[in-house]
Amino acid sequence: MKFDYHVGYPTRRIPVFARNVVATSQPLAATAGLRMLAAGGNAIDAVIAAAAAITIVEPVSCGLGSDAFAIVWDGKSLQGLNASGWSPATWTPEYFKRKYGDNPPLRGWDSVSIPGVIAGWAALHKRYGTLPFEQCLQPAIELAEQGYCVTPVVQRKWAAQIEQLKGQPGFAQTFMPKGRAPEIGEHFAMPNAALTLRRIAASYGRDYYEGETAAGLVKHSAANGGSLSLEDLALYQPQWVETISKNYRGHELHEIPPNGQGIAALMALGMLNHVDITGMHPDSAELRHLQIEAMKLAFADVYQHVADESAMQVSAADLLNDGYLAERAKLIRPGHAGDFNHGLPPKGGTIYLTAADANGMMVSFIQSNYMGFGSGVVVPELGVSLQNRGRGFVFDPKHVNCVAPRKRPFHTIIPAFLMKDGAPQMSFGVMGGNMQPQGHLQTLSRMLDFGQNPQAACDAPRWKVNTGRSVDIEDTMEPAVFDQLRQWGHVVEHIDDPYMDFGSGQFIWKLDHGYVAASDARRDGCAVGF
Repeated sequence: MKFDYHVGYPTRRIPVFARNVVATSQPLAATAGLRMLAAGGNAIDAVIAAAAAITIVEPVSCGLGSDAFAIVWDGKSLQGLNASGWSPATWTPEYFKRKYGDNPPLRGWDSVSIPGVIAGWAALHKRYGTLPFEQCLQPAIELAEQGYCVTPVVQRKWAAQIEQLKGQPGFAQTFMPKGRAPEIGEHFAMPNAALTLRRIAASYGRDYYEGETAAGLVKHSAANGGSLSLEDLALYQPQWVETISKNYRGHELHEIPPNGQGIAALMALGMLNHVDITGMHPDSAELRHLQIEAMKLAFADVYQHVADESAMQVSAADLLNDGYLAERAKLIRPGHAGDFNHGLPPKGGTIYLTAADANGMMVSFIQSNYMGFGSGVVVPELGVSLQNRGRGFVFDPKHVNCVAPRKRPFHTIIPAFLMKDGAPQMSFGVMGGNMQPQGHLQTLSRMLDFGQNPQAACDAPRWKVNTGRSVDIEDTMEPAVFDQLRQWGHVVEHIDDPYMDFGSGQFIWKLDHGYVAASDARRDGCAVGF
């Protein structure tokens, strides 16, 4: 029997209640994390297992050449981890000008910054893990060796990337084993990735940066026009960081500081603190207009000022200054769509997964290849597909985010964490390019302003700011809202974006006894627990 996996009917996902829980965008990855909790491990062990597994079962979104970020509640305090990679030592504006003129590459080896994800897993485990590191990677090794059946949303996004990426080095050999994308339910395996994962497990990740895997990456780069060096890999280390935060409705939203865009969500919510939404309905055009305008203002500043923190000319604290955000909020006009420029604050002082355990540890974690399959480059003998985070740089020497040697690019992936009165409330995230801070804003407002449960807030129709007055609206949004936003000057459209679309969220909210978890129906995943 060959089923039609494209036919379905509207349904409602049910929140999951448990004392130990994992939520991801792919069921086998969620199960991998749950195996660690069932074996006596903690939320960190679960996150590492799920993160490793999802590089195999959702390869469109991430791979063994990704970057990662995390926020961890360890029972006493929040800790942030920035495991995004820096640029190779050869990368300068002149390097790209010489090779590509005015058109730097979107894909290929010269879009690949140093992958940070493996070092990120190791750093999390060294500080917090309880089970052996090798045990945490075992589910991923099994999935890579034995294979799995490709799920519907992953297959659709996989197939959408084929035409653009089939000519990239190693891509077709790895991800088109029959000359095409696998079909829904078709078996797919990555035995070479299993071998690489075994070396990573045995070396606590160092093989990736100093051993056989590192040598294979550098060799493939040199053979295909890249400039990655053994020194670039060997010197790389992730960074433990303090989170940045903003108060909203009696809660504190925490994000990773720049080079990430999490500050955009904090800025937009900070502006909405100065806007009266009393009496508005969560699905009204009036509320969505105000949120869209706050988000546009935040992005205008973020795209101008945010980069590797060491290169920024204004600080995160400057951008989050409450007086500055109040002034920016005055630019929001009810019933009128604006087209905003960046301001100048006063100077002062894409997979997502989450896990929580019965002892109170909560982990917000995200890793990504950036665009679908990242750079498109795959090292077949290693099973390593590589991100294209180098595309996050700009090439104007006057801009704070201009490419430079050993510099982290502007990053879109952002884990989030909500606190209340000094205690953990929710670990969450919404994957999907610049949809991520927009998803944070929309889902948090539904929960904190209107009391919607995490699954309902996750399921509700979303909007997505593009550029200028352009805003993308999900097809399930009410037609009357479409019409009203157009009347107010918003350019309402549907952007063809087969990979990012409207994001994918995972949420774990702490209750007095256990947690309630939600998983986005826009992906194949689920929340699981016991």
